[in-house]
Amino acid sequence: MKYRKMGSLDWKVSALGFGCMRLPSRKLNRLRADFGRSIKLIRHGIDLGINYIDTAWVYHLGDSERILGEALKSGYRDRVHLVTKLFMMLVRKPEDFDSFLHSQLERLKTDYLDAYLFHGLNQGSFEKLKELGLIEKMEKARDRGLIRHIGFSFHDTFPVFKEIVDYYDWDIAQIQYNYLDTNIQARTEGLKYAYSKGIAVVVMEPLRGGKLVDPPNEALEIMKSAKNKKTPLEWALQFLWDQPEVATVLSGMGNTQMVDQNCEIADRSGIHTLSQEDIVIIEKLASVFKERILVPCTACGYCMPCPHGVDIPQNFAILNDACLNDSGWHRWTIKRGYKRLAGSKEEIDKDNPNGNASMCTGCGECLEKCPQNIAIPDELKKVHAVLGGRGRIHDYFK
Repeated sequence: MKYRKMGSLDWKVSALGFGCMRLPSRKLNRLRADFGRSIKLIRHGIDLGINYIDTAWVYHLGDSERILGEALKSGYRDRVHLVTKLFMMLVRKPEDFDSFLHSQLERLKTDYLDAYLFHGLNQGSFEKLKELGLIEKMEKARDRGLIRHIGFSFHDTFPVFKEIVDYYDWDIAQIQYNYLDTNIQARTEGLKYAYSKGIAVVVMEPLRGGKLVDPPNEALEIMKSAKNKKTPLEWALQFLWDQPEVATVLSGMGNTQMVDQNCEIADRSGIHTLSQEDIVIIEKLASVFKERILVPCTACGYCMPCPHGVDIPQNFAILNDACLNDSGWHRWTIKRGYKRLAGSKEEIDKDNPNGNASMCTGCGECLEKCPQNIAIPDELKKVHAVLGGRGRIHDYFK
């Protein structure tokens, strides 16, 4: 494993971090995580050299933190930097901070956190942070030894990101970044700006919810033309590790093969290791994807569970998949996959959401939760018009 500088902190952090948002799921409820398999997987990653572990209150409906509490027993806790987050959507008063932190320390079976992040800051939750005096709560927890460093994860625009960075002397900023997202959310400008302030920048969604490892045929041809051959996964990860501003890259790994592959690629990582030709190839790949992705969903799952049983990420994934592949046969099979999703109340399984877009009632409960600010009910109507009927993509998505 290669190790990198963590901003102004004195950590040597693994190039690859373990994001615990996509652990192996249970057979009967895939929103929840399988404890046994997840514990083995996390420990396997640590044994291969991963020393940065990221989780949050809501991941796997609370299972993620509890699983880590078990996985980090037997000396594993001392081998990692453990990070979790304060779920801002549920914070209503200053006292909520203490309640959440106490519960999370109990779940994680630890006396302290290496870092505690404000989860998913945007303009609204940033104002809440200031109104409730939550920075002061963080500092008091740090003074008591309950947390060691303070940071935030982010989902909004660059001006908001810059405002947040300038507001406080942060230790860590976690941003969505990959070769498709260089001009949205924090952007490359934000990455460099935070780094210039000595803030350790942690990257999430490096594969755009898996989209970058399953490229369309046009992108595969571009990769084949490259002098330096790389897999789709390696193109995506090495783009990030090439940049000195990136401290560590979080990957949500759900099986041993993913952990092994990612660690093997991390072993070959380094700053400024890409050639100019490699950079041109990546720019071409980004152009191909940008032309085809219709709904910018990363399958983070924050919108779930849907109270009406709609599998929101899967509906968007099916639509995007149809546009990312050139094969008519492939598109036909994708449409069949959409029709296999539940299309009636009798078929819906709310514990394991399986509904297609037609089951959306427009209640809007998902809207505040989406870090990409997708107008989910409106987009689901379009998805059903295209995949459930005879609508043409270009009539609904411009």
